[in-house]
Amino acid sequence: MNIGDQINVLRTEGERIAIAGGELALNAAVPTCPGWTVKDLLTHIGTVHRWATAIVAGALPYDPRQREFQHVVGPMPHDELLVDWVRVGLSHLASTLENAPDDLQCWQVFSSESSKRFWVRRQAHETTIHRVDAEQARGDEISPIKRDFAADGIDELLLGFHGRPSSRVRALRPSVLHIHAIDLTPGRGDWYIHPTDTGPLVTFNEVESPHCTIEGPVELLYLALWNRLPFDDLTVSGDPALLQLWRNYSAVRWVDPVDA
Repeated sequence: MNIGDQINVLRTEGERIAIAGGELALNAAVPTCPGWTVKDLLTHIGTVHRWATAIVAGALPYDPRQREFQHVVGPMPHDELLVDWVRVGLSHLASTLENAPDDLQCWQVFSSESSKRFWVRRQAHETTIHRVDAEQARGDEISPIKRDFAADGIDELLLGFHGRPSSRVRALRPSVLHIHAIDLTPGRGDWYIHPTDTGPLVTFNEVESPHCTIEGPVELLYLALWNRLPFDDLTVSGDPALLQLWRNYSAVRWVDPVDA
């Protein structure tokens, strides 16, 4: 997907969060984020959008969470203004990303060949995943996610987040977890995760007899790997310990230290 398409995803998914947030009680639980309420979800997405806007707009070479977080996020709104606050942050972020120069250089969560592409992609997926949280809180069917976007989100998760030294998906014995999207063309829908004692390696060439295989439509794989759907909706074969390793240690958390 190109940058324009991903910014459109960001705008659409952010508005879906705002709509759901306006229809739900702020103290309603968010099942996919244990311990969170709808207020927590709205506060998080509005905060993340402002944080990303500050980095891109200022071409900051550092993470402002460590120095001036309250300054870049601003004061928290009263509850009755929270949904509008989310919409304002979304609009500012989308406009900032649209207007950012192609040669932008700024701090990133993990390395990428283009800072602009990194932040457009990161915020499109961040917002999509949290839109799923909002829909689950409302008890809705999950709105469809395009296959190319879902595949890109798996790439980002496996190669980006779990390509960092801080990934907790580790194992002492050699093993291979195969992720197979049944609705993508051969060569595009296969990821081979090799947990090691320093973190996972991801390859794309076929591995004979992987220790565990998880397969299904790429949209469901995307949501399951991001811990938004149970793996019961997918076909799992082989050693269940590898699936359990992923379930226990793969979650990406806002409070995790950043080591990019």
